[in-house]
Amino acid sequence: MAETILFYIFAIGVLFAGAQVVLRRNPVHGALSLVACFFFLAGTYVLLAAHLIAILQIMVYAGAVMVLFVFVIMLLNLKDEELGTPRRTIWKGIGLVSVVGATGAVAWRGLGSAYDSVLAHGAATQLTDMAKHTLPGAPFGSLKAVAHAVYLNSVLPFELTSLLLLVAVVGAVVVAKGKI
Repeated sequence: MAETILFYIFAIGVLFAGAQVVLRRNPVHGALSLVACFFFLAGTYVLLAAHLIAILQIMVYAGAVMVLFVFVIMLLNLKDEELGTPRRTIWKGIGLVSVVGATGAVAWRGLGSAYDSVLAHGAATQLTDMAKHTLPGAPFGSLKAVAHAVYLNSVLPFELTSLLLLVAVVGAVVVAKGKI
């Protein structure tokens, strides 16, 4: 019962903080909301008994990557007048209704059957079953299993992510160089 309550607290926190990332006009406030979203997501990982992923979520994303993002945001040095005036258009309302409708349809139709099996058998049993199929000799969520998954099975997406971050930083420096 306590896990269910914590899950809903973390889920609402992730959704609220994620919405604030998009809705905040000040980029620094949006970045801080993203840090809050990362912390709530790490709490969800703890509930899934993936403690290594939770710690990595906090250390890598909420720590290192967000320091990089805040550095780039500060380097851009956007003023309030450069952000423009807030506008509400009909397209923003249509977009909001579409996102809420699509999320509701997926939750009502798609996720119902997926969570029935989790509730029937228990999340711990399913995690144990998943651990049997990942890496022989390594428990699910251990450092060895995660390293095997990231550096052997998913090396291309891992490297593409680092390349994407590098391109973003170089682009921000080029944009900021014109203002300096």
